Amino acid sequence: MNERGTLFVVSAPSGAGKNAILRPILQNDPSLSYSISATTRQPRQGEVDGQDYFFLDQAEFCRRIEQGEFAEWAEVHGHLYGTLRSVLTEEMASGKDVILELDVLGMRNLKGILPDAVTIFIAPPSLEELERRLRNRGTENDATIQLRLKNAEMEMAALDEYDYVVVNDDVQAAISQVEKIIAEERRPRLSQESQH
Repeated sequence: MNERGTLFVVSAPSGAGKNAILRPILQNDPSLSYSISATTRQPRQGEVDGQDYFFLDQAEFCRRIEQGEFAEWAEVHGHLYGTLRSVLTEEMASGKDVILELDVLGMRNLKGILPDAVTIFIAPPSLEELERRLRNRGTENDATIQLRLKNAEMEMAALDEYDYVVVNDDVQAAISQVEKIIAEERRPRLSQESQH
């Protein structure tokens, strides 16, 4: 009987470098699976349905909420985002460990349903550094950057609700810190399995 996988929920303010940390970890670890969220926002350049997100229209998303198909969902920047129960259950039942990216609200909702999920918050070294990174991206106007910084401040107020906090001061160091957390959380389960 295959043991259920561990669910890792990762949150980070926009610009904290979450993708730069998670991408190499997922590439180097075949027993980790990335859970794709559903969203009502339009695909960005190069995004693929069913690979980056499940892109749903508003009506379809709302129908699925009513049917209870989401493990959690929230409205972010005027768009709906959610985690489909079926996707999560399927991945975890396969024995794979699953990484799910959620904001603070999504994490709280999911913890209500799956209290044994392991939560990791990736934080910038400071809000000043976060602002510098956002401005260097050159993809957002000033109003958007101010909104993202305000959101980051609110998200960082929830740090103590997370099991782990990783400060992304140096990407390589942050990557090995997250890998260590994953290995540490797997260990109890792996030693249980070897006893059976």
